[in-house]
Amino acid sequence: MLIIRPIRAEDYPALLAIAEASGHGFTSLPVDEALLKRKIARSEASFATEVTTPGSESYLMVLEDNGQVVGTCGIEAAVGSEDAFYHYRLGKDVHVSDKLGIRREVQTLTLCNDYTGATELCTLFLLPQWRRDQIGRMLSRSRFLMLAAFADRFSDTVIAEMRGVSDDQGSSPFWQWLETHFFGIDFPTADYLTGIGDKVFVAELMPRHPIYVNLLSPEAQAVIGRVHESTEPALALLQAEGFRCKNYVDIFDAGPTVECQRDGIRAVQACQQRPSQQVDSDAVSGDYLICNGRLPDYRVVRAGVLEGDEGQPLGLSDETLQQLKLQPGDTVWYLPL
Repeated sequence: MLIIRPIRAEDYPALLAIAEASGHGFTSLPVDEALLKRKIARSEASFATEVTTPGSESYLMVLEDNGQVVGTCGIEAAVGSEDAFYHYRLGKDVHVSDKLGIRREVQTLTLCNDYTGATELCTLFLLPQWRRDQIGRMLSRSRFLMLAAFADRFSDTVIAEMRGVSDDQGSSPFWQWLETHFFGIDFPTADYLTGIGDKVFVAELMPRHPIYVNLLSPEAQAVIGRVHESTEPALALLQAEGFRCKNYVDIFDAGPTVECQRDGIRAVQACQQRPSQQVDSDAVSGDYLICNGRLPDYRVVRAGVLEGDEGQPLGLSDETLQQLKLQPGDTVWYLPL
């Protein structure tokens, strides 16, 4: 049975393997032993902490298939609470001369911290061998169960940064222009420094004034707001949940950031809470995500249920209850996959 659970210290080798497999542009998982171990420790502390309002908590989970860790997903409770959280805001500058009868509209990129305090969906990665049978959908959607079950831990606005366009060598057309004119370091280096939390160079070297998009190279202009081909399925899943790009892009690869109000996310609206009951395994059907709604020993599984009439206990097999570490009568949250 597929199980999603909080990451543990002993998962470090598996997390390192996932970080190595994720490639360039996956900022939230740099290949750095000290950083990855700090991420694990921070997540363990966050799951164990009593919270009434969102803060610096970071929840990192792993997908386990018969004991093997094959993917990750995470949630940052409130970005920018400990260090600056940057974006480019796409805007418009209008130049008009009535005397000459000339009007020009120019798109601009302005550095901002507008998403400070928002909850971020992050660190979604599934090893290639498991990209089948809607397992990626399970991993992505499982986070919405947590948003529903523990609303006080998260902000009203939920965002996700989508990986932008880069090649197999880690070269980003957008960053190449910034590198040439402002930074002097390549994209993998900038990406790595950000991943380990060293963002001071952004404030020191980033252009202090809005950038006119039409002055960028044609290659850089072409990738603004576009996602890496491997990220297209993840973007499609979020768009189906109601997420939209509101003209914010990443400062390194210009990938889009999408947002949705937490209570407006379709999966959050579809989540239901019921007491459980044990039923025979041949009585359950369908394809559902079910979470135990407990911290720190959080669990999400994918299984069939016996839904019954509204208000009735949700029927679960003995195996499902065991994997959720629950007894019949305990409350669960569930969501159709």
